[in-house]
Amino acid sequence: MSTLKLNEKIAVITGGSSGIGFAIAQRFVDEGAYVFITGRSAKDLETAKSKIGRNVTAVQGDISNLSDLDKLYEIIKQEKGHLDIIVANAAFIEEMTLANATSEHFDKTFNVNAKGTFFTAQKALPLLRDNGSIVLMSSENRMIGIPSFTTYAATKAAIRSFARTWGAELKDRKIRVNSITPGPIETPVIVEMSGSVERAEELKKAAVTLIPLARMGQPEEVASVALFLASDESSYITGSDIVVDGGHTQI
Repeated sequence: MSTLKLNEKIAVITGGSSGIGFAIAQRFVDEGAYVFITGRSAKDLETAKSKIGRNVTAVQGDISNLSDLDKLYEIIKQEKGHLDIIVANAAFIEEMTLANATSEHFDKTFNVNAKGTFFTAQKALPLLRDNGSIVLMSSENRMIGIPSFTTYAATKAAIRSFARTWGAELKDRKIRVNSITPGPIETPVIVEMSGSVERAEELKKAAVTLIPLARMGQPEEVASVALFLASDESSYITGSDIVVDGGHTQI
């Protein structure tokens, strides 16, 4: 009998080419799953696929583009025929004050984070087997008022709400839906968001002063929680949220 926690499970992980999504994909494969990873950059996807090395298919696409989601699930249907696990991790973040926010900023943030996550789950339902697991990626920004992240925080609040309502809607199929709320995690998105390595280091140093565990989190630490929620070890948990923030919002 296999001791692997996801033995022979089929998973899709959006935003799986770097950071938290990549760490989740790698961990799932190590635990016996076959994973489909998505991302906007073909180059990053190929790099991720090469690093994972086995039991992985990379599908380029943007979750805010519904035709890209249709293509993703058609590929999964053709290659594997079903899904057991969805990890809706892909997201867009842009620092923007209320005073300076544009309609384009608002629409892009909601189109990726809220709309994209919504349809990532909806369009997967015909392939998702009963007793499956959906793991959504929220953010601590939804819990505390961090200046310049109004739009992003609102989308992540929506994702926390999705976990509750979908958990109720899908209970008859024994599909569990939960969310993860990461705090400051060491990922490439910090540099992308801040615009420079120097500014990213400043942001990280400022964040660490507020974290009880006095360090940034690592993507692998979020991946461990995703593995727990995707596996049978969390079989009596649905509609819930696990905060992974070094105590930032809890202490």
